[in-house]
Amino acid sequence: MRGLMVIAFLLASCTAAMADMKVSFDWGPTKKCFDSKSPPISLSGVPAGTKALDIRMKDMNVPDYNHGGGKVDYSAQKSLAYGAFSYTGPCPPSGKHKYRFTVNALDAGGKTLATATADKMFP
Repeated sequence: MRGLMVIAFLLASCTAAMADMKVSFDWGPTKKCFDSKSPPISLSGVPAGTKALDIRMKDMNVPDYNHGGGKVDYSAQKSLAYGAFSYTGPCPPSGKHKYRFTVNALDAGGKTLATATADKMFP
């Protein structure tokens, strides 16, 4: 019974840590159709021990298209500037598409400490 309580506590602690990290972004100067410079990204609640951020973008209207992303060294910064990493920027063929950034906080060994997502329409 005690073992189950310890497992429940650890799961709750991990879930709470992951729930604390938040990410948001603004398209800022992003140009339509495959601008290779990432948009400005704001971060909060990034867990202690984070050494890198792995960032990926997905077009929620065309989820099979790989926009890629990149890794950025993390040293307690609260934001990432326009062009912090290269990826294949948004290019909806018509109208607006919803895009999602997923940010994974990684420790020195590459283990994911927390994950956060943010969605925004483009253009």
